[in-house]
Amino acid sequence: MASQTGRNEGAVGGSVLRLDRVSKFYGAKVALDDVSLTVPDNAYVALLGASGSGKTVLLRTIAGFETLDRGVITLKGKPVNEVPAHRRAIGFVFQNFALFPHLSVVDNVAFGLKNAPGVKLDARAIDTKVRAMIELVGLSGLEGRAVTAISGGQRQRVALARTLVTEPQLVLLDEPLGALDANLRSRMCGELRRIRERLGVTFLHVTGSETEALAMGDQVIVLDQGRIAQIGQPDEVYTRPLDARVARFLNCYNLIEGRVEGRGFATEGRLLPCAQIGPAGAEIYALRQDLIEVAPPAQGPNEGPRLPVTFVASEYSGPSITSFFKLPSGAVITVENHLSHRDPQVFEPGRSYDLTWKVDDALILARGTGARA
Repeated sequence: MASQTGRNEGAVGGSVLRLDRVSKFYGAKVALDDVSLTVPDNAYVALLGASGSGKTVLLRTIAGFETLDRGVITLKGKPVNEVPAHRRAIGFVFQNFALFPHLSVVDNVAFGLKNAPGVKLDARAIDTKVRAMIELVGLSGLEGRAVTAISGGQRQRVALARTLVTEPQLVLLDEPLGALDANLRSRMCGELRRIRERLGVTFLHVTGSETEALAMGDQVIVLDQGRIAQIGQPDEVYTRPLDARVARFLNCYNLIEGRVEGRGFATEGRLLPCAQIGPAGAEIYALRQDLIEVAPPAQGPNEGPRLPVTFVASEYSGPSITSFFKLPSGAVITVENHLSHRDPQVFEPGRSYDLTWKVDDALILARGTGARA
């Protein structure tokens, strides 16, 4: 289990990578702030963060493309701070693939082996390894094709094969699916997991997509403003974000401002019941969009949590309908109705409704990272 020193600590078996209090500055700007974590062998770890959170900087420091200002990076038990990038046995797959346009598929894949430091392989050994890797990533038959004459998904596989053929101890992927269209991105998620499992090497996959991180990672690391905000299994991060900023990254929670009062949460002129009060200073009531029901306005005493709203509009997205409601304060609440679960409700614009949910489904959260949610 990937873990953060002093937080979310879990039993770690064999680890491939350890970061101890790693920091990186660009003048007065803090890019990485005291980051500590352990990444296990033979795992797919997703690193999720918003633009500017420091996730690409973190990847580049691990790879050796950036020097640290503080901290230690350990690979397979050995510190590598002073080891140049080309000797770290770390593979790096760039978002734009960084292929050589004048070389064929087979020559792109072979490039790393032909130019690797240390023991040199003969031409026959290189050809055998390269063709085996091309077959593994599903590109057999395209060996002689120019990389400018193949699709985006195929170019991504060439970039991956070029990295994997050198047998790195760790593979870093910097938003590797970002340049692909939505359908291809979905298919490549499964391909990346299949390839990683076949080889048994750890992938550390950076992404700004919460859907991608939750689908790909055995573990998910959430990076926020250069700090680790949470580490956990995908279902843990999804259902129990540690603070409001993590919940916002997941893009599936409504975050309602208020304050804890006794055993309840005061917001929108009501005191909502709470199953748990949350951390000290908690000011956010978090409701997952798919766990909210819409009902006619209550005529009598409330049973369970309930908020009055006005319907604004709905959006149809194929498998679900997303509806938007306005609270008395003007804040907008989003309700997601999965069509496979129930028939869609029909709402009238401008009409009043009540939102209801189970008490246990609400989370009381702090804002997180010392900033507004």
